[in-house]
Amino acid sequence: MTIETNQRCTIPIVKKFQDYKAYRISDGDTNRLAIIFDSKSADNSLTVCVEIFDPGGATPPHRHNYAVEMFFILRGEGIAVCDGKEVILKTGDSILMPKTGTHYIKNTSSQRLYALCMMVPNEDFSELISSGIPAVLDEEDLNVITRLDSLTVS
Repeated sequence: MTIETNQRCTIPIVKKFQDYKAYRISDGDTNRLAIIFDSKSADNSLTVCVEIFDPGGATPPHRHNYAVEMFFILRGEGIAVCDGKEVILKTGDSILMPKTGTHYIKNTSSQRLYALCMMVPNEDFSELISSGIPAVLDEEDLNVITRLDSLTVS
C-alpha cells in the first residue's frame, strides 16, 4: 500500500481543558460557554464550545443568518425549541439548528445541562462570547469536560 504525502504539512491545533476560557454573554445569563476553538485559534470560520446551563437555565431565543448550530448533549436533560417546534433532549442526543431558525435550549432538570456546541460559519459567535463576562469552570464542569464523571460507578 502506498501512502500519498500531502504537499502541505499542517500541524494540528491542540488545546488542553486548562486552556478553555468560559464566559457569560451578558450579566444575569443562566448559561456559560467554555470556548474550545474559535475562528482565531482554529484559523477557520467556526466556533466550538461547551455550553453549561444552570438548572432551569436557557439561552434567549435567537437566530443566525448564515450559520448552522449543532448541539450534542454531554450530560443532562432539556428541551430545544426551533420555530415553535419543541424536542426533548437527553444525554447522547444531538440536534442541528438550521440557519434562520429562531431557537433556544432550556435545561429542564435540577442538575446542570452540558452541551457540546458547534457553529459553522462563525458568524461572530466566538467574538460575542469572548466579549462577555469571564466565568469560572468549577470542579463539576471540569469533571464533565474531561469525562471524569464517566468513571464514576453507580
